[in-house]
Amino acid sequence: MHYRSRGYTVFTILNTVFLCLLALICILPLVHVLAVSFSSRAAATANIVNFWPVGFTTDAYVKTLANGKFLKAMWIGVERTVLGTILSMVVVTMASYSLSKSSYKFPGRQIYIWIFVFTMLFSGGLIPSYILVSKLHLIDTIWALILPSAVSVWNMILMLNFFRTIPQELEEAAHIDGAGHLRVLWSVYLPVSMPSIATLSLFSMVSHWNSWFDGVIYMTNPDGYPLATYLHSMIVSDNMSRIGVTSESIANFSNRTVKTAQIFIGALPILLVYPFLQKYFVKGIVLGSVKS
Repeated sequence: MHYRSRGYTVFTILNTVFLCLLALICILPLVHVLAVSFSSRAAATANIVNFWPVGFTTDAYVKTLANGKFLKAMWIGVERTVLGTILSMVVVTMASYSLSKSSYKFPGRQIYIWIFVFTMLFSGGLIPSYILVSKLHLIDTIWALILPSAVSVWNMILMLNFFRTIPQELEEAAHIDGAGHLRVLWSVYLPVSMPSIATLSLFSMVSHWNSWFDGVIYMTNPDGYPLATYLHSMIVSDNMSRIGVTSESIANFSNRTVKTAQIFIGALPILLVYPFLQKYFVKGIVLGSVKS
């Protein structure tokens, strides 16, 4: 039997307690939001709801799902997230494959890497970025939300380092069989890189889904807001008409319950996607950060 010292046992107990408390800190705010969204107008207004609904009702969700502005913003958010993640992963994967080669196979590799790293340290700034997007006639289009963030240098570095851990013998064997670089990338690198791809895809999805500031900048019409921008505008403005609650129905709905219902629905897609990618998460990060 493996011997465990008293100190190791104490550490295990304290570590377990700490992780449980940390998990509660992360979960309880979401539980509170869910409880408020299912509570009655009087309970939410009186601020007496903690972690269990008071005066249970689904009116806030019925109103939210009947709100055309919310549903349109949610669709734009989904469209942006799907297109943005696909485009970002295609660009990042192809750039990482090229830059993962040695300087002997890819002369000037270090120069290109430092050009990418430079963009992480210094950006053009908000005004030049807006002028560029405007000159490209992308204002009020979905591409204004996707193209400026299509290349994540951080994700590229992680993918690059992951590719460098793949045995070169696999690539050499494919080249002997007559495969070109695109075939090697598709048939050799991608199948063994699923943990890293899934992890970086999750990063990109969360970034696109939660991004609200670019929607404020590049969308002059509120009807083009993605969901994150819509929720931010709704909360900051504190205007009931923007969330579909009219003066005729204000007696039956609380501003707070409708807002929390929309916030929970907005967080739900990422909560549903994460469990399917979680098994790749730790492995992808570890394998992508070993080499430099």
